[in-house]
Amino acid sequence: MATTSKLIERVKTGIPGLDGILHGGFIRGTNIVISGGVGTGKSIFSTQFLVAGAEKYNESGVLVTLEEKPAELRREAAQFGWNLEQLENEKKLIIIDAASSKAGLPSSEEWALRRGFDLNTLAQEIYKATKTIAAQRIAVDSLSGLGLRIESSAEVRGSIFKLSALLRELGVTSIMTSEILSNSPGLSRYGVEEFVAQGLIILSLEEEQSELRRSMVIRKMRATAHSLKRFPFEISTKGIVVMPSGEM
Repeated sequence: MATTSKLIERVKTGIPGLDGILHGGFIRGTNIVISGGVGTGKSIFSTQFLVAGAEKYNESGVLVTLEEKPAELRREAAQFGWNLEQLENEKKLIIIDAASSKAGLPSSEEWALRRGFDLNTLAQEIYKATKTIAAQRIAVDSLSGLGLRIESSAEVRGSIFKLSALLRELGVTSIMTSEILSNSPGLSRYGVEEFVAQGLIILSLEEEQSELRRSMVIRKMRATAHSLKRFPFEISTKGIVVMPSGEM
């Protein structure tokens, strides 16, 4: 008789060293929050997840940017050898520009919010983009940007719930990034992300022996076993590399 673990379909992250820790990758169709402070590599993680899907596993993706303009993302990605524009031209990637509308600026991007920032409009754009290229992966970077145009924390939490529900309804494997404030003991910006998502990975950047070291902890991953140890990782010229043999 087949066990439940054998029936679970995995999605490879494309991040060296991480899939082994996750026993093969994320569970297909789940929503994962990547949380951490400034400079921990959250945006790199989400972009690498999408690029790996498009280039290695024939899984197209949608990148929703709430804070940086797409042109900036393309330049930053090029530092790691990732040609986002080429993937866009090949219909393997769509970048939705939600950052410009939040800042009250016009956008020349093909995919953007034209009538100002609104969660319902954003949801419609995500839905259309996903269906247009049959996307199997989505990254939303970053949930912290939702609060700029929403007054109350209750509204922000409600927006995160709605966004997470949409991603699950679409059946995609998705990542949402969230910032941990330096003066906060919480695991995410609004304190609700870790309860909404099926998984939570915390990225850290801490000083040890006069050096800044990066590490990650898988705090939560529903329906699968996972290590609770802290693993060091580096940001190389090709992206994030996790070192499972160098457990901390």
